[in-house]
Amino acid sequence: MRILILGGTGAMGNHLVDLFRDTDNEIVITTRANRRSSYNIKYITGNAKDDEFLNKILHESWDTIIDFMVYTTIEFKNRINQLLNATSQYIFLSSSRVYADSKEKIKETSPRLLDVSTDQEYLSKDEYSLAKARQEDILKNSGKNNWTIIRPYITYSSNRLQLGILEKEDWLYRALKGRSIVFSEDINSKLTTMTFGLDVAKGIKAIIGDSDALSEVFHITSQTSLLWSEVLNIYLNVLDNYLGYRPKVVLDNLENFQIYHSATYQIMYDRMFNRKFDNSKIAKYVNVDEFTTTEDGLTKCFEKFLLQPTFKQINWRAEALKDRKTKEFTHLCEIHGFKQKVKYLLYRFLIN
Repeated sequence: MRILILGGTGAMGNHLVDLFRDTDNEIVITTRANRRSSYNIKYITGNAKDDEFLNKILHESWDTIIDFMVYTTIEFKNRINQLLNATSQYIFLSSSRVYADSKEKIKETSPRLLDVSTDQEYLSKDEYSLAKARQEDILKNSGKNNWTIIRPYITYSSNRLQLGILEKEDWLYRALKGRSIVFSEDINSKLTTMTFGLDVAKGIKAIIGDSDALSEVFHITSQTSLLWSEVLNIYLNVLDNYLGYRPKVVLDNLENFQIYHSATYQIMYDRMFNRKFDNSKIAKYVNVDEFTTTEDGLTKCFEKFLLQPTFKQINWRAEALKDRKTKEFTHLCEIHGFKQKVKYLLYRFLIN
């Protein structure tokens, strides 16, 4: 098979590529960074959201296209026919954030926020969960049936270790520098479901080329759910072994927490929901009983990250406000750039 993966270098895509390595399949992956190709794996450097770059690739015919890209609804609408025409199966990575709150385990037919929300201000946005749901509808109304929708939920890997809405740069960086982790007491008490990126990749691989999966929707999630407080405890156990002490945690109220990290809709319409999933539909294609448990998976991924920890850009405004809350201080030698140092000092000592 000839398989094109758009943007396949993240928590799920890297594992999916590894599953196809040294097989008879031809795998082509778009990436904005230079990567080394090998045997049946070919990386093409370029931005898959650039029309000229994508047009050249889609002039060829593909058995399957797997799309990890994040689009605005307008962007998606403008290119979906071109994508569908270039392949026998287009796999669209949506998100289980599309679902509304549910007291029952979520099934693929459970209500979506787009369909049941009465928050008109929210519905006027192209926020991530709404955009994904609208793009699902564009696929369903395309007049074609050569698509499959995947809805993963909070996937993790050795490079992505989330805590509520926080990426590792927002909580782990502080801990490794000896400062307190600042988290939301409200989110801390909610139930979540985290899934190892490799397990999602196994589910995707299982439905590739299967005609029964066309025009279907699947979420691929872990079997078990746990509280965010339990996730935090898993992280703290690893840090205790790594640092020789357990980092301090400060749980702030939601109003203050949103001053540090203002992802209002993600908090209101996802992280403040209790998320449990029924994954019996994808279980017809892959053995979900063999999925990695959250404790084992997070622990191993975290330990792997700590072998060579690297971080993306740090939000020094947020760090300053959290330092003010915890009465801690970041040494200026830790902050790169004069403007960032000034920003930190202003928000740490002057700006409320």
